[in-house]
Amino acid sequence: MIDLVAKRYVKALLEGRDSTSITAIYKELNEISTAYTDEKFLAIITSSEVKAAQKAALVISFVNDCSDATKNFVKVLGSNKRLDIIPHIVKELESQVAIISNSYAGIVYTNKELSAQYVTSIEEKFSKKFDVNLTLTQDVCDYDGIKVDIDGLGVEISFSKSRLKSQLIDHILKAV
Repeated sequence: MIDLVAKRYVKALLEGRDSTSITAIYKELNEISTAYTDEKFLAIITSSEVKAAQKAALVISFVNDCSDATKNFVKVLGSNKRLDIIPHIVKELESQVAIISNSYAGIVYTNKELSAQYVTSIEEKFSKKFDVNLTLTQDVCDYDGIKVDIDGLGVEISFSKSRLKSQLIDHILKAV
């Protein structure tokens, strides 16, 4: 439900703006959203004792030289008692900025550190395949194989050793 509300606010925020102003607003809102990890800040934002205008002023104070568009947007959120959905708005706005700029970020999951050259080659191949600008980061975890996850495009490609073994066993058993 919150995501649907956030999408409506993002749609209104995007309407009639160029990509540079959208990116600037995204950066400011992203800076604001970092405050939402603090429990004291959340207590203030959700408090019924603090006035909406004071909450909006507090949120705006997290950005130095905040643009008028962002100030007005936060004031509208404050007057509608929606300041708590800013992190959801930032997430949706991030995906919209990625679509506009045609640049996406992804994660490569492996159990061993891959060379930077290998990760770059994966980036280049997927960039050509999907016709986008792609930046991959590496996450070394306990995944037995390799998995590339590009969330903005909805792409997940994986190769697992255990899955290969089970498919090989199934194939041999069917052949016999």
